[in-house]
Amino acid sequence: MESEVINVAAATGASLGGEFSLWSLFLSAGLVVKAVMGMLAIASIWSWAVIIDKSLLFGRLKRKANRFESAFWSGRPLEELARKVGDNADDPMSRVFKAGMTEWARAKDGAVSANLAVGARERIDRVMNVTVSRELEGAERHLGVLATIGSSSPFIGLFGTVWGIMTAFQAIAATKDTNLAVVAPGIAEALFATALGLLAAIPAVVGYNRYSAALNSYAVRLEGFANEFATILSRQLDERSR
Repeated sequence: MESEVINVAAATGASLGGEFSLWSLFLSAGLVVKAVMGMLAIASIWSWAVIIDKSLLFGRLKRKANRFESAFWSGRPLEELARKVGDNADDPMSRVFKAGMTEWARAKDGAVSANLAVGARERIDRVMNVTVSRELEGAERHLGVLATIGSSSPFIGLFGTVWGIMTAFQAIAATKDTNLAVVAPGIAEALFATALGLLAAIPAVVGYNRYSAALNSYAVRLEGFANEFATILSRQLDERSR
């Protein structure tokens, strides 16, 4: 172990030679610290991929919801809008509408009494609630990745830092040289691990908070539409059951 520490210290000093570029710090790091840096780099890339995906997703959902609500509240008959949507329901709000209209079409001919109308309303509410839950679950997918990266990356980076500093002090003990030039490279690469941990964690935490809020806002909007639409269909069933 002592000879290995001396070799690491010698290799670190030789490879850096006073240079503290990020690539040099990575190349001169020990195997454990390199593994930590690699994990953090992968986590950072993964978190940015999720952030970009969610940014595009929620932007697209907002645009399509605006477009559909404009058509829904334009006053055109529901059957006409349902025919237009058809099998091209490509956003959650359209799919909730389609699910409600499908169940309403099945129930409207048979709901000729008050009791049957009550059962039809319950089925419409249930099918739309299930659709809302399924759509929100899809929109929420991979948000947990951001939460995991945001909470664990600083500790992974801290582990790399502790390990690197421990190796640097072992090198001091092995060489019996307390010169700053001996310990500085090891300390630098150890702190680089902490920096990578923060670099991965901060965007992940910000992205998770932002898109969790966006998901909650969209959930309120989607559930509000489902409730309003269910009220409209319920009113029409009541008129048919009189």
